[in-house]
Amino acid sequence: MNTEFRKTLPGTRLDYFDTRAAVDAIKPGAYDTLPYTSRVLAENLVRRCDPATLNASLSQLIERKRDLDFPWFPARVVCHDILGQTALVDLAGLRDAIAQQGGDPAQVNPVVPTQLIVDHSLAVECGGYDPEAFEKNRAIEDRRNEDRFHFIEWTKKAFKNVDVIPPGNGIMHQINLEKMSPVIQVRDGVAFPDTCVGTDSHTPHVDSLGVIAIGVGGLEAESVMLGRASWMRLPEIVGVELTGKLQPGITATDMVLALTEFLRKQKVVGAWLEFYGEGAAALTLGDRATISNMAPEYGATAAMFYIDQQTIDYLKLTGREDQQVQLVENYAKVSGLWGDSLKGAQYERNLSFDLSCVVRNMAGPSNPHARVATSELAAKGIAGQWDDVPGQMPDGAVIIAAITSCTNTSNPRNVIAAGLIARNANKLGLARKPWVKSSLAPGSKTVALYLDEAGLTDELEQLGFGVVGFACTTCNGMSGALDPKIQQEIIDRDLYATAVLSGNRNFDGRIHPYAKQAFLASPPLVVAYAIAGTIRFDIEKDVLGLDAQGNEIRLKDIWPSDEEIDAVVKAAVKPDQFRQVYIPMFAIHEDTGPKVEPLYDWRPQSTYIRRPPYWEGALAGARPLKGMRPLAVLPDNITTDHLSPSNAIMLDSAAGEYLAKMGLPEVDFNSYATHRGDHLTAQRATFANPKLFNEMVIEDGKVKQGSLTRLEPEGQVMRMWEAIETYMDRKQPLIIIAGADYGQGSSRDWAAKGVRLAGVEAIAAEGFERIHRTNLVGMGVLPLEFMPGTDRKTLQIDGSETYDVIGERTPRATLTLVITRKNGERVEVPVTCRLDTAEEVSIYEAGGVLQRFAQDFLESASA
Repeated sequence: MNTEFRKTLPGTRLDYFDTRAAVDAIKPGAYDTLPYTSRVLAENLVRRCDPATLNASLSQLIERKRDLDFPWFPARVVCHDILGQTALVDLAGLRDAIAQQGGDPAQVNPVVPTQLIVDHSLAVECGGYDPEAFEKNRAIEDRRNEDRFHFIEWTKKAFKNVDVIPPGNGIMHQINLEKMSPVIQVRDGVAFPDTCVGTDSHTPHVDSLGVIAIGVGGLEAESVMLGRASWMRLPEIVGVELTGKLQPGITATDMVLALTEFLRKQKVVGAWLEFYGEGAAALTLGDRATISNMAPEYGATAAMFYIDQQTIDYLKLTGREDQQVQLVENYAKVSGLWGDSLKGAQYERNLSFDLSCVVRNMAGPSNPHARVATSELAAKGIAGQWDDVPGQMPDGAVIIAAITSCTNTSNPRNVIAAGLIARNANKLGLARKPWVKSSLAPGSKTVALYLDEAGLTDELEQLGFGVVGFACTTCNGMSGALDPKIQQEIIDRDLYATAVLSGNRNFDGRIHPYAKQAFLASPPLVVAYAIAGTIRFDIEKDVLGLDAQGNEIRLKDIWPSDEEIDAVVKAAVKPDQFRQVYIPMFAIHEDTGPKVEPLYDWRPQSTYIRRPPYWEGALAGARPLKGMRPLAVLPDNITTDHLSPSNAIMLDSAAGEYLAKMGLPEVDFNSYATHRGDHLTAQRATFANPKLFNEMVIEDGKVKQGSLTRLEPEGQVMRMWEAIETYMDRKQPLIIIAGADYGQGSSRDWAAKGVRLAGVEAIAAEGFERIHRTNLVGMGVLPLEFMPGTDRKTLQIDGSETYDVIGERTPRATLTLVITRKNGERVEVPVTCRLDTAEEVSIYEAGGVLQRFAQDFLESASA
């Protein structure tokens, strides 16, 4: 620890690091021009960086340079159970590998405090119209996931520095916002800003508190867990000024969907955003969190707000201790992290967005940034007339209406608005359509308490929006089974069925196998669509029903006023509710149970948890990068849902067939996501999304949709998994050719692990999503980027070629991709090596993050 700038924090017995003094010593007056993000990163450097390299690292921030890598040491790692569990499976496997080579496995532990929240395992098998939905869904979750939960329980006892929040308690991001983040940390008598990485792309949710929190892949999280710095170059820091204020009747969801569209068009992919201005200052913390949560949807790495009175008010509202709240305010004002101190901040790029221009919005039918104003639904061809046939579902039937996701249930105003629209609808005799599977899955138990306090729980339940779980559900593709009769009608009539949800993701094929497309909407709009029953409904103009006197009822007749929403929020949401939920949840319990062995006793028949293979077989060998054949040739915007879907496993899929052979009944197949601790199941999910378009598979002159590829050199079209198995048997090295934004979406390790286990050695694309690129490097897959103006089309790639990569792999070097066509023609194409730092080169050359750590661990143990 660097002690030169260590001082006593005024009014306390704590120390802090005077970052202003360190920065201004290099360039007088520079600190006042730094953005908020740079100030927090600078503090991290002053406190943690080697004194010999401190000035060089700080200069990167001061001079806005990008020529050197500098280290960042996050204070915490936050995991949900899917990626957190797979990270811990990897560490358990690492313990085995260390033990086999004579090391002490008990010494392999997270160094950085790691918080694992079990929130991604619950499926909505029972909808919110079942009064016992919560208990039934939890029982199913426990039964299906017994192997996983057994392993997670072992990790809690076997690993040091791991805390586990068990299932049924909420979503990691909302718990992080409402409790886990102290905003200002204290360790060893030193106060410093809280920072974290999380194994979910929506980790920036707590950026709204002024906490740098970014989503990383599980492999990068493992590296941070094990005490390694997260190396970076200065990101582009963009200032986003928010002006004006929202019009009456406009929700935070409307605001964030409009912002998402705007920011996507402004090309902020990979940037760190800082929101400021009069509009930002007036937003509640709940509204700010709604914006920060959606950072991956507009492509940003972070979406920061500074600390100000809104932050302090929220910390008080959520029941934080008075001493902690005082520390946050004191530290922020002394260190220059308080809002008023940022007026001189200078940004490389400034954007402006007028909140008063936001109208009522939805996003769809496929992407979160595809905004459509509700008033324009008919003009866009989404809403329209349909034939109302008694006893039949209409075209565009809404088969799922879900109030779900941390994006919106962390904002009390949005949830209260949904409760009030339900109350008003009930008064007028409106009801949910019978084919709509409705649900309410809050991200925190506090939501249930303030809905009770407001008298709105019964109102929501009457319309079918009872609590089905406190977990990440529909937004994550865990929407559960449909009523068999409804499902059969969809199949028989080939209906265009849809979902409406208050989530943050609506990619094709994600929400439910039988929902052809999905729309994001505010919680009150979700309730309205459950009543309408079809997306072919002009929600602003069409009649929802008739009251007892025969009067027509439209949306405006049940929409609550802003004044009423605010009054109910003020009266019903109380600090004691948060204390009631979180004090027992985070109470320290002495572990009185039996000790566990440092090595996990792997269950051979498990389809959930299996010893990982990363230190053996083909993965332990060299990657020659020669004679590679394409596994797939892919278009733009390939998501991690295409690469490794998370939703329900169908019987006729490769994974479904494997689970059936393993003796698992179809009713308990669960989701792809829950099986990611078993590589034999998870491998079979690689490119298993039925919505995939692989340009190697052409039928009648068009690319055929499905989990398909063409086996070469035979030219035979077959299911993706069968081709992968064939190539694995042949020990055939593979490559993937892709368009722009490859790997966007959730931070999903298996999108990288699956292709690596299939034998993919390199991926050549027009561009990569940030988290997925780091995951590829962490698995020892080489990311290559085409130069501007070159792509699969200009190169006339059809998948029949073979590929070599030539050149020395150094950070962002120009390498040569040698393409040999079927007729023998040879083409040499310059590509950028997307190993961006020296650390990434080192990880790649070792074979991946885990292999690198094992090497270093054994070397240090023998030193």
